Amino acid sequence: MIISPVQTPVDQHSRHAALAMALALPTDVVLYLLLPMYSEQFGVSLVEAGVLLAANRLIRIAGYGFVARFYASHGDRLICTLAVIAASLCAVGYATLTGLWALLPLRLLWGLAFAALNLSTQALATAEATGASRRSGRSRAFIALGPAIALPLAALLAYGFGPRAIFWLLAATALTGVVVTRRLPSSAYPTPPKRRGLSLPNSLDMWSFLEGFTLDGLFIIGLSYLGSDLFPESAVVTAGLLLALRYLGEIILSPIGGRLAERFGAEKLLLALSLMTCICLIGFGAGWIWSCASLIVALRALQLPLLAPIVARRTPGPERVHALAARSVWRDIGAGTGPLAAGLVLPLLSAFWVYSIPALLLVWAAAACVERPSLSEHRKS
Repeated sequence: MIISPVQTPVDQHSRHAALAMALALPTDVVLYLLLPMYSEQFGVSLVEAGVLLAANRLIRIAGYGFVARFYASHGDRLICTLAVIAASLCAVGYATLTGLWALLPLRLLWGLAFAALNLSTQALATAEATGASRRSGRSRAFIALGPAIALPLAALLAYGFGPRAIFWLLAATALTGVVVTRRLPSSAYPTPPKRRGLSLPNSLDMWSFLEGFTLDGLFIIGLSYLGSDLFPESAVVTAGLLLALRYLGEIILSPIGGRLAERFGAEKLLLALSLMTCICLIGFGAGWIWSCASLIVALRALQLPLLAPIVARRTPGPERVHALAARSVWRDIGAGTGPLAAGLVLPLLSAFWVYSIPALLLVWAAAACVERPSLSEHRKS
């Protein structure tokens, strides 16, 4: 199928939301780079730095429902405008405030801002079924532009001016996102009825959890833990470049993943990429650290645009926004528990088993995502 180069309103809205997130996201990812290395200059211990870096995920787990309802009631323009302003305020706080209790409210505020931007980018990319995977891939590429540029720049500036000066520049950059968000739609979305009680996780929930647990948790911590002897004096510039390469992979490969999903089907591609990721994770645990790590980063970038179109196709009505939020919650739960599990088990158990078992579970969850549509279609026929 030939895709027309003409940009539809849905394409434009998806791109503008992604650009707004690209301008705001560096205020967070740069803190991940600098806070652990310069924790004393922020007035916190290393343990407190870990608490601050985890706080934004914890508030998202609790607050995604509120964000989804606010988003449905007020639309993309207002919530994204508030989010980029909040990101700018957080950056100013990182540049000026000191200590755990002064910085913690900023991390909670950023968690809600990220939830808003993340939800808007996914919802706008999947606003129409046609081309949803392609838009999701392109959206991920635009979002990654900000961190890919900011991380090496922040690492270099930290040497000459200290770790806090860069946040003034990032605050101004995030604030320019207001220009972009003014071009987003302001219409509200239908709000689904509130659900009572807890529901059991489905196959997409399990895959989201395991993907966050394994790739955003175990893998990232293991890369530092298992490869620490390679850079005995690990410089901030080296760390910044390595993190930037992760986002560069998203810029290049996420659009490719979206196009492949349009051609072969998102569920089938999810299973194929999960299987390849499983093999690489097993190799990573077996000792092929850097070769498998580079492949895992590439496979992760290809997988990023797949989940939102699957969710949107299965919940096309008013439930779509809340379904997208629910998948993000499960991923955050996995990404939050993964580092904790890595810190507990890596010093005690063989890395081979630490990575092999979650890798196999990831493939199992991906296979369940493929099986579910076929069963429903069988029942309809």
